[in-house]
Amino acid sequence: MKIAMLARNPNLYSHKRLKEAAEARGHELDILNTTRCTVHIASHRPQVFYNGEACTAYDAVIPRIGASITNYGLSILRQFEMQGCWPLNESVAIGRSRDKLRSMQILAKHGLGLPLTAYANDPKQAEEIIKAVNGPPVVIKLLEGTQGIGVVLAETMSSAKSVIEAFRGANVNILVQEFIKEAGGTDIRAFVVGGKVVATMKRTGAPDDFRSNLHRGGSAELIKITPAERATAVGAAKRMGLNVCGVDMLRSNHGPVIMEVNSSPGLEGIEKATGKDIAGMIIDYVAANAKVGKTKTKGKG
Repeated sequence: MKIAMLARNPNLYSHKRLKEAAEARGHELDILNTTRCTVHIASHRPQVFYNGEACTAYDAVIPRIGASITNYGLSILRQFEMQGCWPLNESVAIGRSRDKLRSMQILAKHGLGLPLTAYANDPKQAEEIIKAVNGPPVVIKLLEGTQGIGVVLAETMSSAKSVIEAFRGANVNILVQEFIKEAGGTDIRAFVVGGKVVATMKRTGAPDDFRSNLHRGGSAELIKITPAERATAVGAAKRMGLNVCGVDMLRSNHGPVIMEVNSSPGLEGIEKATGKDIAGMIIDYVAANAKVGKTKTKGKG
C-alpha cells in the first residue's frame, strides 16, 4: 500500500514509529507536512497538492493533525476523502473530538460516564455553573486546550469565579467540571484500535499537580482495567466515530468517567509502559480496512 501521513514533525516518536511499522510490513508511507498541502477546488476534480504535485496515488491517509492547525488540517483531510482516499480517522470524527463541549454532549446523549459539566457564556452566571457541578472545588478547562494546557483547579468559590471571569474577559470559551478528588491525580488511558482496547496505562501527575498528562511531567505504568472501563472506552470511540483514539478516564465513586477522547494519541508513553507494538497494530488495521471510496461518516452528532 501507499500511505500518506499528515504531520508537521517527522521526527516525533509517534510519526517515526508509524513509518517504521509501515515499511517493515512492505508498505510505503510518506509524511506530508500538513501546512504545505494545498487544496484545488474544481467541479468533479477535487485534488490535494503537496509542494506543487498532485496527491493522487495514495490508498490511505493517516491524519496526525496538531491542535493548533485543526481547521486547516481538517480541510486538507476532507479533500483527501473527496478524492476517495480512505482516512484512518475521518474529518468529521476528528472535528467532534477536538470540540470538548460537542464531544461531551455526544457522549452524554449515549449514556456514557462523564464528570458533571457546565457551560455558560455570561461570566455573571459563574456561581450558577459552579454550583451545578457540585463545586467548589471545580476544574475549569479551555474548550480548545490540549496536553493539560488551559486546565485550572479552583478550590474556592471566589477563586473559581475569578478564573471564569478572567477567561471570559479574554473571550475564550471554557467548561466547568466537577473535581473527582478520589482519582488522586491519576487517570487511565485506554488505547482503542478498530473498536477494541489494545493497550492501557495509568498516568500519574507530577508532584503537586492534579493533571496527569505526560507532557506535564507525569509518569505512566501498565494497568489492568475493569470490564466497565473497557466498555466505556469502546463506547466512546464508537460514538465519536473514531477508528483509533486514546480515551482518558478517571476512576470515580460512581464508576469510570471520560475526561477526553483524543483522536491523535501519542504512542511513546503507552508503547513504553506496555511493551506493545501499537504502531504495528495501527498499520495492520489500515492495511485490512483501507478501500477506495470507503469514507462514509461514522457516529452521529
